[in-house]
Amino acid sequence: MDFSGINYLAVAVAAVLAFVFGAVYYGVLSKPWQEAARITPEQARPGPALLAITFVCELVAAFMLAAFIVWLGRAALGGGLAVGFFAWLGFVLPVMAMNHRYQGFGWDLTAIDGGHWLAARLIMGGVIGWWS
Repeated sequence: MDFSGINYLAVAVAAVLAFVFGAVYYGVLSKPWQEAARITPEQARPGPALLAITFVCELVAAFMLAAFIVWLGRAALGGGLAVGFFAWLGFVLPVMAMNHRYQGFGWDLTAIDGGHWLAARLIMGGVIGWWS
């Protein structure tokens, strides 16, 4: 595999922006999310290790999205947004919806988490597509 077309600065910026967006998003929706996830405010507070894992996962997701964008030849803002949307629609949403059903959670949790992951993939795709 050839990763030479990937803009690593764009990957890092995309991961940082998605991470910050997630903090703001779940900060704003903390009460409905905690209710939907059936957790207490104490359980919802991530420690340093969980934040580090989250950021590493954002980096991996941004890198893979960059690989898709480069391999598909979609390097532009619109192309990056399209790849981000279809990655969410094809890979993120179905897995999340299935997991939430098997775990006994309601569609409210899927809607909240799904909104976050859609926006995060659009942010990543837009940044990476624009900078590639």
